[in-house]
Amino acid sequence: MKAPKNRRVFVLGYGAVTPLGKTFTQTWEAALAGQSGFRRITKCEVATRSNIVGEIPDWNPAELDFVDRKEAAIWNADYVFLTMEVCRRALAHAGLEINSDTGPKTACLIGSALNGVDSFRIAMDNYVNKSPFKVSPYLLPNLCANLPSGKAGMLLGFTGPIFSPQGACASGNHAIAMGARMIRDGDCDFVLAGGVETSLVPEIIQGFANMSATIKVGPDDRAFNDPTQASRPFSIDRRGFVLAEGAGIVVLGAEELVKSLGLTARAEVIGVGWTSDADHFTRPNPETIIRAIKQTINDAEITSADIGSINAHGTSTPTGDSTEIECLRRVFGSGLKKIPITANKSQIGHTLGASAAIEAALGIEAMRQGMVLPTANYLPDPQFDDLDMVGNKSRKHNYDFFLSNSFGFGGTNCCLIFKGTGD
Repeated sequence: MKAPKNRRVFVLGYGAVTPLGKTFTQTWEAALAGQSGFRRITKCEVATRSNIVGEIPDWNPAELDFVDRKEAAIWNADYVFLTMEVCRRALAHAGLEINSDTGPKTACLIGSALNGVDSFRIAMDNYVNKSPFKVSPYLLPNLCANLPSGKAGMLLGFTGPIFSPQGACASGNHAIAMGARMIRDGDCDFVLAGGVETSLVPEIIQGFANMSATIKVGPDDRAFNDPTQASRPFSIDRRGFVLAEGAGIVVLGAEELVKSLGLTARAEVIGVGWTSDADHFTRPNPETIIRAIKQTINDAEITSADIGSINAHGTSTPTGDSTEIECLRRVFGSGLKKIPITANKSQIGHTLGASAAIEAALGIEAMRQGMVLPTANYLPDPQFDDLDMVGNKSRKHNYDFFLSNSFGFGGTNCCLIFKGTGD
């Protein structure tokens, strides 16, 4: 194999659709204002108190110009059209034209934890209640994890590698990390990297509730009358995460192409750290998480003192949040109390495979604007009193590097460090 080119990798643009808004701009403005995008589910009926979720507001794929009746009938896994549209928006934000030169050198890596589970649900309903012959012949393509990237390529014209990094709730970071390595080594010049999740179906909601992962809201909970308060990472009364849907995609590019095509470098990917727990399928392992964070700092060739902000995994579970802070204390020592810690899931919920990519886009935009986003619904927990937990309001903060943590079921950990460009 050829020697790697060792190219620098920059973030050129991004797109997102989240419970805070059906565009990145709407999401950003709502996040900056301290809003949370939660409500009792409207997409289906569930028999559980874990009925507060993050739904994308006013999202109607039928309104997209590439969706006709035939397409809508064939592709009934919602993550397909969502990926296609967010890829298109991310390329537009980056100002990258896909043509005969850039198309063959552009890859697409979109991760998902649950893939086309909604399509499978439709097929099972048809099989059980109608006829085996009513199962769609397109079921298998709808379930293929690489299919959304493939459909995006058909729409937009890129022909580089497409695949789906399967890292559970860390899938978005895995996609960005792998895309950055591919550009660094010379496998491609541009990568659409991120994650997508459309898992708000009764069985998934009930499954998370039965494993006590999501918050169950009763009359004694502050979210009972105000669902927007259901997700509260690092708060003393955190009781589980809020399941959500969404997509986040960043456009990565090689340094020399950024310059030659006159594109804007919004941030640089400078550090990657990834490990696996080999311990328990849901309970985090501090030792391997710490190693992932240290690997990221070492890969970036900086010190822990250089980190100006931390975008925490922060799911709002009692054990997960405490373990993450324990790991950060052991990496950063007394310096941790000087670093603002933000948890975007307080506002967008847990979008599983999409979460890390959405958080990367929000974190980069915050760094560019000299801000740190809030951790909404925060009520102080005495065990974190010595730390700078960004509370319910965003605030000004200038910094050059931020760490983004992401951990997933199965014991998969992926952390990234982004550097500001000053543009």
